[in-house]
Amino acid sequence: MAEKKRLLTGLQSSGQLHIGNYFGALKPFLTTYEEYESFLMIADYHALTSLKDPAALKQNIIDVVKDYMAVGVDPTKAVIFQQSRVQEHTELAWIFDCLVTVPFLELGHAYKDKVAKGLEANAGLFTYPMLMAADILLYDTDVVPVGEDQRQHIEYAREAAAKFNNAYGQTFKEPQEKIQKEIAIVPGTDGKKMSKSYGNTIPLFGSKEEITKAVMSIVTDSSGERPENVYAIHKLFRPQVEHEELDAAYNKLRGSYKTLKELLIEDIENVIAPMREKRNSISDEDVKKVIEEGSAKAKAIASAKMADVRNKVGVSI
Repeated sequence: MAEKKRLLTGLQSSGQLHIGNYFGALKPFLTTYEEYESFLMIADYHALTSLKDPAALKQNIIDVVKDYMAVGVDPTKAVIFQQSRVQEHTELAWIFDCLVTVPFLELGHAYKDKVAKGLEANAGLFTYPMLMAADILLYDTDVVPVGEDQRQHIEYAREAAAKFNNAYGQTFKEPQEKIQKEIAIVPGTDGKKMSKSYGNTIPLFGSKEEITKAVMSIVTDSSGERPENVYAIHKLFRPQVEHEELDAAYNKLRGSYKTLKELLIEDIENVIAPMREKRNSISDEDVKKVIEEGSAKAKAIASAKMADVRNKVGVSI
């Protein structure tokens, strides 16, 4: 039996998740992670580039693990670990910082975007591509799932690997991106892409009352034959084989927007209620145990890799 390839992805929680996050990130991961030796890193040090609220960061660390476990990720089938518990990440990032140039880092999308908007770009944001490279390369990662707009992150990791390998000998595997081309673009309640920044979301783990309120606020186009925003969300909650049946319901109830929204609420609740119940059953202590066990596994791998790196750069005497 062929050995599984290793996959790594970083998780950041910026508050309450919505159904756009579920279909865009959580569900695609859920359907593929068992095909790989999967590592899920809670990117708490990356969060420090923008989040300066200790209480919020602590809660986010707990919440992001609960979210993934609630949708069905089995912590016995993936290594779930906390970045800050594995100090080798920041140590290796410093070594990479010493290999790349300032002009190279100035090409980073996140840094350029901040500067273009006139916002303060702290040094952590400037050098974070090398911390991300360390995250990936420490584990001899084969594939990293990213959206098309994040391809540069993997290019940076390959460049860091190549520079180290050229300077000190073959050490790091150059990872490949796994572009998630079929990620669903989920419309929000106003028809734009669902986003917390637009205030147009349907909460993933919200109560039935919260979901009802959000769905009933979906903007409908009374000039069309069916409410397209409602339908676009609705078909995400039905298997492909049921889309014809859904079309028939929308044709039969043409113009009955309230009834169609009530059908959508029922289908959303059928999917979300079991996940919400499972999430509510996961305690903070459960999460801490998962993080401790996963971080110990990650630490063992990272420590072995860094022992080799320290020897090659000449700091081990």
